[in-house]
Amino acid sequence: MHDAPTSAQLVAAVREFLASDVLPATEGRVRFHTRVAINVLAMVEREIELGPSQALDHETRLAALGVASDAELAAAIREGRLDDNPMLEPLLKEAVRAKLAVANPGYLT
Repeated sequence: MHDAPTSAQLVAAVREFLASDVLPATEGRVRFHTRVAINVLAMVEREIELGPSQALDHETRLAALGVASDAELAAAIREGRLDDNPMLEPLLKEAVRAKLAVANPGYLT
């Protein structure tokens, strides 16, 4: 519906500007905050790219456990309803992998 550039392209352009033009020209507190902003924009880029498929995959895994949401999953775990379910651990591991793929993919290696 929206014309080019896409939101992902806009975020990438701002991140690249900060990394190539602003970061080298700053120091101290501003340099630190520029690095933080670059990292945040990189996370947003990854979430835009990966988020929709990750959400669909997560919903599928939740449904396989018989729950409809993370809140319902947490309640089922607290109540012990999933203690003997062999799908629980793989689901939790995949959820963590998906979050790391967005937040900091370097932790996946």
